[in-house]
Amino acid sequence: MIKKWKTLDSRYIIQRPWLTARVDRVQLPSGVIHPEHYVLEYPDWVNVIAITRDGMFVMIRQYRHAMDQVLIELCAGVSEQGETPEQSARRELLEETGYGGGTWHEILTIGQNPSICDNITHCFLAEGVERLSDQSLEPTEDIEVLLMTRQQVHDLLSNNQMLQALMAAPLWRYFAEH
Repeated sequence: MIKKWKTLDSRYIIQRPWLTARVDRVQLPSGVIHPEHYVLEYPDWVNVIAITRDGMFVMIRQYRHAMDQVLIELCAGVSEQGETPEQSARRELLEETGYGGGTWHEILTIGQNPSICDNITHCFLAEGVERLSDQSLEPTEDIEVLLMTRQQVHDLLSNNQMLQALMAAPLWRYFAEH
């Protein structure tokens, strides 16, 4: 039977609003001591497969500095303290795209890299959304809203153009089930 590791010591090496990292000294069930196991702490995240009443997928295009690329993605963001994951997802969709309403349900909960990251991502499907307002972007956001057909989104996935795994996974599930 697989057993949990025992944390012998833990210290933070950086604590910033968007990056918190700690190093743990852990003992494995075998008795082996691992002196430096790094953990990235993040709040939980949300993303949304948003589909309009006429079947168009609401996608976004934005620059991703770490990869130095402009990418097409799902609307996504941080689940703020005091919000349920669905409240966070609804807020992010409205802020980033101006779309809202419709019928919502969570279709997947996944971890980005459970060996070193402590958060999860709640993935939602919002069907029958409509444009309710203009975007309400943060000063660091530059987001273009795209309406794409089902085939265009499927082609993004099939052609390895959806690089964000936390967005590709719920999309693949959606296409497998619909």
